Amino acid sequence: MAEENTATETKTPEQKFGWGPRAENKHIGKEIQRIDALPKLVGKAKYSADYNTKGTLYAKLLTSPYARAKVKSLDVSAAKSSPGVHSVHVFNDAGAEIRWEGMLIVAVAAERPEYADDALSAIKIEYEVLEHHVNEEDLAKAEAAKRTKALGKNNKGNPDEAFGKADVVVEGYYGAHTISHMCLEPHGSHCEWNGDQLLAHLSTQNVSGTPGQFAGPLGIDAANVTVECAYEGGGFGSKFAADEWGVACAMMAKEAGRPVRLMLDRATDLKVAGVRPSGFAKVKVGADKTGKILAWESEHWGTPGPGSGAIPTNGIPYVFDFDNRRRSATNIACDTGPSRAWRAPPHPQQCVMTECIIDDVAAKLGLDSYEVFKTNLDATGELKEKYLAEMEIAAKLIDWKGKWHPHGKDPAKGPVKRGLGLALHTWGGGAGPAQCQLKVHPDGSVETFLGSQDIGTGTRTVITIVIAETFGLPLDAVKVNLGSSKYPACAGSGGSITVGGVGGANRRAAQTALWKIFDLVAGKFNVPADKLSAKDAAIWNGADKVCTWKQAAALVGPMPLEVKGEGPADDGLTSAKVGGVQMADVSVDTETGIVRINKFVAVQDCGLIIDELTARSQMYGGIIMGISYALTEERIMDDKTGRYINSDLANYKLPRLGDIGEIVVEMYQPDSEYDRGIVGLGEPPVISPGAAISNAVCNAIGVRVPVLPLTPQRVLEALKGGAA
Repeated sequence: MAEENTATETKTPEQKFGWGPRAENKHIGKEIQRIDALPKLVGKAKYSADYNTKGTLYAKLLTSPYARAKVKSLDVSAAKSSPGVHSVHVFNDAGAEIRWEGMLIVAVAAERPEYADDALSAIKIEYEVLEHHVNEEDLAKAEAAKRTKALGKNNKGNPDEAFGKADVVVEGYYGAHTISHMCLEPHGSHCEWNGDQLLAHLSTQNVSGTPGQFAGPLGIDAANVTVECAYEGGGFGSKFAADEWGVACAMMAKEAGRPVRLMLDRATDLKVAGVRPSGFAKVKVGADKTGKILAWESEHWGTPGPGSGAIPTNGIPYVFDFDNRRRSATNIACDTGPSRAWRAPPHPQQCVMTECIIDDVAAKLGLDSYEVFKTNLDATGELKEKYLAEMEIAAKLIDWKGKWHPHGKDPAKGPVKRGLGLALHTWGGGAGPAQCQLKVHPDGSVETFLGSQDIGTGTRTVITIVIAETFGLPLDAVKVNLGSSKYPACAGSGGSITVGGVGGANRRAAQTALWKIFDLVAGKFNVPADKLSAKDAAIWNGADKVCTWKQAAALVGPMPLEVKGEGPADDGLTSAKVGGVQMADVSVDTETGIVRINKFVAVQDCGLIIDELTARSQMYGGIIMGISYALTEERIMDDKTGRYINSDLANYKLPRLGDIGEIVVEMYQPDSEYDRGIVGLGEPPVISPGAAISNAVCNAIGVRVPVLPLTPQRVLEALKGGAA
């Protein structure tokens, strides 16, 4: 075969990495059910807590009952000699400082869970209780307790001059309380040793990144650690680390010479596994009579948790880059446990603290909030036209024009008032680092290996779709192997970077393999390699079928054709930055304070959609989480005792099916979006619900309930003019 006739030589970059016309796709952009749905449904899918290899010991934890204290003395001798106990691990010995309730003190690994409970009861521990501070909202109390630190100021333009030109000045107080990670599967692992080799079945969203986190504390090489996570019951930003309890599990397994399983109980999981930090702000804006904001001034405060220096209020104003602004920020150090990334950090808080006052400007001027948001779109920069188009779509879906009324002017009689609210958001979503090893077997089957993970979002499915589309094969001809750190390394699943990363890497590998097969087919059947295509499980030269896919694959010889794929790359397969619009239609009972969602509309872009079904699922999940933190979800700390008083499934209020209302999702998919390539979708849908629902409640009752969640008590206090 002549050299100039090879597919790999003659393909242009556009031909190499383009997705092709949308109409030609067999799988891309279609509604395809998750390929791992059945094993999950029937219980074949094994999660970390499901591993129970021979001799497995059960580990339990002793945690601090105090928010702040010192360990005066600790005696674990009775626990070590307790029946059935094989290992005792001390996290914080005498002299250690306790920084929050639930901080880990001791772990015990025993033959049976009740033996571990008995051993924990035998531990003798004495604390020196210290003064605590757990109030994140009251800035004055924090200052009096000397728990504040100024984080500096940020100015732009001339806000004083701009305020002087304003037709109206509006001031408000806004905030969002802390919420805890509430993953369906708690944090934890099952660890076992084979000589000097550690196998950790870890509930993680960072398979490739955690072996070294075990290796360092254990004093071994990372190559001796294998982390596996075939299935994970949610992470949302909290499961990137091996964590101290994971390392302790491995240490106890080593000491005992037996496998150990340590999964956090629900209360401990809520207290120590990380939270989305709070954020509060006093905001003043100046606007002209059309509602266009001319000046911005804000004072922010909140807590990032121990060991972190940033608070989620640093990014306001959010989405809107106003020309004249003045900002200051204060960090509050509280004895309330560590913060971690929580789906779109810290955009939800920033959205509330920015976009509620835009709605309040509309209320002050007696204008339609939709028009005021539209008036300020110039301040959103490159996303302006996208927001405008998405707002128009959302308005039609929720019937904004037909249902809108001025704030507090619902014409319906009776105590139940109805209102509309909207909010905008943005996210990056660029592709993350990813590698894969793709194999085309002589029998025509295809499989890929990569150290990514499926955290429940459908990663296996989208990879299968990408490969099947590239080779023109049915989905069942492709096998995706992931969830092991022994496979080619991939980034952790956070920041909405996974589908772009793994999709791009597998597309590149599959195309490279396909071009090699085209060359083999060209040589065998005397056809031009650069004119060949793969579809319907066959190789085609234009409209002529050259051979079946299996005949083509057999040409690779007795061994599989192996190709490595990696990314990201600047080749058009992926891009970044999205914008979304959400609108809420709510009813508020002014006698009980109860808020109900009637209808929630979300319009979102995300570039090329690989699987419409999983994309919509991401939207539904994010919106439900948003409704949760908007209406009920909140970590409640007791000032007197410093304790987290609702750290359980009964009182940590998550929404039930009847609390959700009707959710309408519209994926914004003009050709311009399809042509962008993949952009991540995980984070965006969770950002706007808090602001949109808060604005809808304000529209319904005519007063702002300033702080999320909008509990009945806060609604009633706002109606009475109290401090909600």
